[in-house]
Amino acid sequence: MKTTNPGTRRLARERVLQALYQLDVSGGVSIEEALEWAWGVHAQEEPKQEAAHRFAMELVEGVCESIEEIDALIDAHSHHWRLERMSKIDRNILRLGVFELKYREDIPKKVTLNEAIELAKKFGTENSSAFINGLLDCLASGTAKE
Repeated sequence: MKTTNPGTRRLARERVLQALYQLDVSGGVSIEEALEWAWGVHAQEEPKQEAAHRFAMELVEGVCESIEEIDALIDAHSHHWRLERMSKIDRNILRLGVFELKYREDIPKKVTLNEAIELAKKFGTENSSAFINGLLDCLASGTAKE
């Protein structure tokens, strides 16, 4: 598998979050449509890069294919917060983070945690990064991946 640079992956994760959000709020939109929408919104400032798009598609498809298991893990580890009570941004950052921790052995867990926190700081509320860090750190400690 050809690797991409960290900036490309960060950009891809931002588009993944936007696509997952789009899928969460609108029924009937395909994965491809949601991801194309996310890239299209930012086409003027950041043209779609093939490597980033490929990586983003892998992540969106992976999250969607495993969403029931991912949501169950989030639900089991988020004390006092049911999945449906979480903000859509936080919920989808968590879904992406859990997918990377559980299914992407090519991504070090420290990278996954850092990227999730950065997404939370950029797109979430002032409390999002601490909430996401705590929950993903708890999940990561049970996932043997360095």
